[in-house]
Amino acid sequence: MRTRYNAVITALGGYVPDTILTNHDLEELVDTNSEWIVSRTGIKERRIVKDPNIATSDMATLALLRLMEDGNVQPDEIDCVIVSTSTPDYVMVSTGSMVCEKAGLKNAWGIDTNAACSGFLYALTLGASMIESGRSKKVVVIGADKNSSIVNYTDRNTCILFGDGAGAVLLEKTEEEFGLMDSFFRTDGSGKENLIVTAGGSKNPASQETLDQKLHYVRQDGRVVFKAAIQGMTDTCNEILKANHLQSSQIDHLVPHQANLRIIQAVGDNLGLSAEQVKINIDRYGNTTAATIPLCLWDYQKDFKAGDNMILTAFGAGFSWGATYLKWGKLRHKTSENED
Repeated sequence: MRTRYNAVITALGGYVPDTILTNHDLEELVDTNSEWIVSRTGIKERRIVKDPNIATSDMATLALLRLMEDGNVQPDEIDCVIVSTSTPDYVMVSTGSMVCEKAGLKNAWGIDTNAACSGFLYALTLGASMIESGRSKKVVVIGADKNSSIVNYTDRNTCILFGDGAGAVLLEKTEEEFGLMDSFFRTDGSGKENLIVTAGGSKNPASQETLDQKLHYVRQDGRVVFKAAIQGMTDTCNEILKANHLQSSQIDHLVPHQANLRIIQAVGDNLGLSAEQVKINIDRYGNTTAATIPLCLWDYQKDFKAGDNMILTAFGAGFSWGATYLKWGKLRHKTSENED
């Protein structure tokens, strides 16, 4: 009988730009104030790429290089790189292929996925499937977005929300009861108009008209997204708990998409979780779209112990949403020997 493998996270990496855009900085750009931003979103500052030569692939590569250094992983060991992003460097060339080239990965192939803020979870499940099938030994999943490239800094409804960053995880096989145990995802295309970049794709190719109308920037109906995010994330987390015969008291950590502090707190309350169980870094980074969950894992990795029960959950454009049940495993370290 063929051995069943689980896909476990064994290394992490993250990157955020050095430039900090504070709420007070935004007060100089639009009609807003820091107290209002904090009370409505929980965001105090966000990281922004200032160098126009730095693209999403560069941030993703820096996160990957950090992962390789901390996890003692050699470039030729990695089989595949999956990059989840809504802000690819180019329309036609995949960001994943560029990350492979920039990181010196000669044996890996790279692809992109796009499910906006839910993208990292979707990509994580795709990567896990490759490990579980036995077709791949080491798969890197990256969430990365240069949101500053699609944010209109004269629109006070959206410019306060988004930041830039990248987070990466390495998936490897294990026969132990660690790793990705279950996922539950949903999509509803009828919600697309409530969170969207209207132009730049095949529906509305770039033109002078789309530029004049500023259709290449993200726009959002915050009230609709707020309500749908709380409901969707709560429902899918409950589906995961039910399917895996878990009580909320058995969850050690909830790692939610960092879109809005009030959304995060509402989902935690709906699940009966304490504040200590819910991981939050939105105050420092803002909403980095596909990068929020891997950056949270990177930030809080010292809090996680082998065997901890974790739920990762997200909601994003599409609408797309879902939850993943993860049992934390054992991380590689710089001094450990590589294993096949």
